[in-house]
Amino acid sequence: MAKKPVTRFEYRKVAYDEKHWQLLRDLRAETMRMMEALDRSNIHSITHGSIARGDISEKSDIDIFIPHVLPSFTVEMALENSGISMNRRLLVQATPIYALKAHIEIDERSSVSFPLVKLRPIERDFYTFGGEIDLSTLRENVRVNGVDKRLMLIEPTSEGHIESTIVGREDSVARLLDVLPDIVFDRVKTLTRRDQVGRTGVFIEKELSPEETFEMVLKKLSDTNPAVRRRLRSNQRSLA
Repeated sequence: MAKKPVTRFEYRKVAYDEKHWQLLRDLRAETMRMMEALDRSNIHSITHGSIARGDISEKSDIDIFIPHVLPSFTVEMALENSGISMNRRLLVQATPIYALKAHIEIDERSSVSFPLVKLRPIERDFYTFGGEIDLSTLRENVRVNGVDKRLMLIEPTSEGHIESTIVGREDSVARLLDVLPDIVFDRVKTLTRRDQVGRTGVFIEKELSPEETFEMVLKKLSDTNPAVRRRLRSNQRSLA
């Protein structure tokens, strides 16, 4: 069951038991293995969400994100050269105005993704909003502040974390996380609406065949889909 947003004020301290700490160590070790595979090919990546914050559960995913555009073959080769198999490759776009992204599914829990067009600032801030760390920070065993899908701010402590509702505190949370206020208000709006009407799915989710590259599929979509074409043109104007 999806976690429901908390819109009334709540504040509590959470202490982790040894089982939680061990699971966090295990998940971070696997995350580090994948990020190091990318790093060996000079590909900078981050991990975001509960693994960066520390408030993991048995259902937590390993989400690795490369926050810049690069040729897809370099990512795939970096993984293959380290013996990391790819289960599925998907081109996804959440809404017609959001960036198109490559999503490489390693297994049912782990994935590597990267943008196929330059991210707008609010799209980049999405990862900081949820909490993100890079490989060097992961090696130092640092945990960071971020907001979960319940719209609870997670602030790590030596015993576990403190969590508090962000609804009604959007501006102060934006300052704390050093993100644009727009991303905080957008996430509050999106997650509360999702709670009311249910998940509406993604605009595009296209699985690639073995012989296709992400760039090939992106070109085909831009030839046939006006919304994709507009997003690509918008990206080209921003680079001009």
